[in-house]
Amino acid sequence: MTRPAHQMQASNEDLLDAFAKGDRAAALVLTEQLTPRVLAQAHRMLGNSAEAEDVAQEAMLRLWRIAPDWDHGRAKVSTWLYRVVANLCTDRLRKRGRAVALDAVAEPEDDMPSVAQAMQSQTRMDALRDALAELPERQAQAVALRHLEELGNPEIADIMGESVRTVESLIARGKRGLIARLSGRKAELGYDDD
Repeated sequence: MTRPAHQMQASNEDLLDAFAKGDRAAALVLTEQLTPRVLAQAHRMLGNSAEAEDVAQEAMLRLWRIAPDWDHGRAKVSTWLYRVVANLCTDRLRKRGRAVALDAVAEPEDDMPSVAQAMQSQTRMDALRDALAELPERQAQAVALRHLEELGNPEIADIMGESVRTVESLIARGKRGLIARLSGRKAELGYDDD
């Protein structure tokens, strides 16, 4: 289905407005744009595909429910949605005592050079996920949003409800914590000290 050009270039806020006024095509465009990032954020925080899908679905449902009352001056849609996902994930992590179950090593994709490289990459991601899970919750969230989601500090501050200065401090402390947890594993993770 080809989308009208005006919908493909519309802001998330305009698309949400259009959905609130009954434009289902706008909802589809917004879903296609936001769901992959929401799902990725939830998966990184939870380490479980099924739970990440549940969180992404719940976050999108909340977005659709709030659409008629959306206040354009309040926040960007993506910022609001990231905050909802972070809160939903945090609730799930608290319920399970922050014991993040790690996924098994995934089957390598066809374009991957070798099984060994795929396993190395998965081992690194598992190590990072484990190390993030050991950090204080706010540090882990700030580091993940900055370095995995590649968001800017002002947007992270909006998502977390903190000042930019606090976010910078959380990221710096989180990075130091990750270095401390991972530095002794360089050889195991395939990093050489050259």
